[in-house]
Amino acid sequence: MRLRCRTRWLALDQPVVMGVLNVTPDSFSDGGLYAAPEAALQQARRMVGEGAAIIDVGGESTRPGAVMPSVDEEISRVVPVVERIAAELDVVISIDTSRAEVVRAACAAGAHLINDIRGLRNPATLAAAADVGAAVCVMHMQGEPDSMQRAPHYTDVVVEVLAYLSQRVVDCREAGIAADSILIDPGFGFGKTQAHNIELFRHLGRFANLAAPLLVGVSRKSMVGHLTGRAVEHRLAGSVSLAALAAAEGAAVLRAHDVAETVDAVKVGAAMRRTQGEG
Repeated sequence: MRLRCRTRWLALDQPVVMGVLNVTPDSFSDGGLYAAPEAALQQARRMVGEGAAIIDVGGESTRPGAVMPSVDEEISRVVPVVERIAAELDVVISIDTSRAEVVRAACAAGAHLINDIRGLRNPATLAAAADVGAAVCVMHMQGEPDSMQRAPHYTDVVVEVLAYLSQRVVDCREAGIAADSILIDPGFGFGKTQAHNIELFRHLGRFANLAAPLLVGVSRKSMVGHLTGRAVEHRLAGSVSLAALAAAEGAAVLRAHDVAETVDAVKVGAAMRRTQGEG
């Protein structure tokens, strides 16, 4: 299994880790730490050295209640960082955005993958991704970041999220994105209660059997906080535990802040999946 990322391919026969690189002042976990391009490049170097196959550069905080920056502000945050990573590191570069203008600017600077929390629902963003030949990750989110946690409701969260992602895969292919360039993400914490998150996680195997590889992002999220009672800065153990479980259930990409520890956890989870298959 491989993911076509513009001019390069990413092997997914074993799960890989996507390192989170937020270049924002207000992200929930690491806001402000990597806003300067040199600091961001140094962190990208560290994550690649620790085994990250993808670096996910984000210029918009998507924590609950976050305010969206202007297009120009988002571009000014991410493009210099993408350019420097592309010039130095042999790694797939993902851009965490929902805007067509940012897609085009970031891909011109060297990005390979569009990671859109809004599932490429904006026709202009979907068209831009298809035009530049980028790989895409479509995520499920109920509502918007500034309102998504105000009483989210589902009749059956698993069925509804599965249906949404299945349709988005079809929509992406109809828009001209290659079938082997699409990832799906159930969107843990995006318009979901803790009960919704747990129910989705318990059924990850159903998502892993859809027509696109599965990305799981739970690193340091409130889901981990609810389970462990830990503050954001103390959620490493809970995060890597869920990463191992997700890999065992068939996740192809694990999005994480703590790359080295997640790489080890994913190896364990993938080995358990192989053992189950042999049984």
